[in-house]
Amino acid sequence: MAGFFIKRLVGLALTLLAASFLVFLVTEFSPGNVARKTLGAFATQNQVDLLYEKLKLNDPLLLRYGRWLGVLTGVLHDPLQDPALKLDFTDPRGDRYFGNFGYSTLFKAPVNDILWNRLGNTAILAGIAFAIIVPLSLTLGVLAGMREGSLLDRAISIFSIVTTSIPEFASGVFLVVVFVVWLGWLPGTSPLTSGAGWSVASQMILPVARAGALRFRLCRAHGARLDGRSDEQALHPHRDIERLAAAPCRGAAWRAHAMIAPFTVILLQINFLISGVVVTETVFAYPGFGRMLLEASLFKDISLIEASTLVALTIAIVTQLISDVGYALLNPQIRLA
Repeated sequence: MAGFFIKRLVGLALTLLAASFLVFLVTEFSPGNVARKTLGAFATQNQVDLLYEKLKLNDPLLLRYGRWLGVLTGVLHDPLQDPALKLDFTDPRGDRYFGNFGYSTLFKAPVNDILWNRLGNTAILAGIAFAIIVPLSLTLGVLAGMREGSLLDRAISIFSIVTTSIPEFASGVFLVVVFVVWLGWLPGTSPLTSGAGWSVASQMILPVARAGALRFRLCRAHGARLDGRSDEQALHPHRDIERLAAAPCRGAAWRAHAMIAPFTVILLQINFLISGVVVTETVFAYPGFGRMLLEASLFKDISLIEASTLVALTIAIVTQLISDVGYALLNPQIRLA
């Protein structure tokens, strides 16, 4: 098992390295002067020329990528904090530390001060939604699978299909119209401050409902029903014993086999709940990771875009590592393969 984990960990590191190069490549070759994009639209031409020279942007691409990695890992000093540029870019962590993503021209602060705060807000939103939708979707999946073809099975399937067809922005607006405009029960925005007369808890209700409803309907439509089928097979293995005996998972226990499908679906939700709730966060003005990435893209904040993309990729890759290890624990034949 240790060898299996080490191989996956090495693969994760190589994948992340390749992804970081692609992110750097895209931002380097997007339209516009790299120095101008780094400093923002309001920097003087003299500052742009000085940074262009400081970054040595005429050097080969791989050499520039190596320097970028050096700043990111803390091996090299951050050129943006050079006093000669007169940018007043300061970071309390200094100009050389691991994870230095640079300075955000949109928020006028170090990227780390913005990034981790927004990611934490999204993690809270995702955690609450996750705690609600996973037990609910798995329960309905089991019920549908154990009563295949019944009225309950059909009702759950129809409900999943109908809710899946509703666009995310439309359902968000619908919630605002009903609970904010019509009933007046909840606030229309979620800035996570109590200054507007609404508690932070009340501000979380609509974003959680929107994010949870989206992941619940997709979980039911794409995978939770598989949980029901898996559990149904685990509870009544004699029905498909010949087919399952010939399957690659024949060496796994029945209960472990029943967990593979829901395990897959649950892991798929993590990535989306972290980086895929852009519409939800935008509709409710929620200060989260997805909304921050959208704002950075519109403002062309290159440092924040690079950092956000790398963090989202890291989450996706780590989730894949967890899934590989989980599959190996649930099905020993995966390890043997």
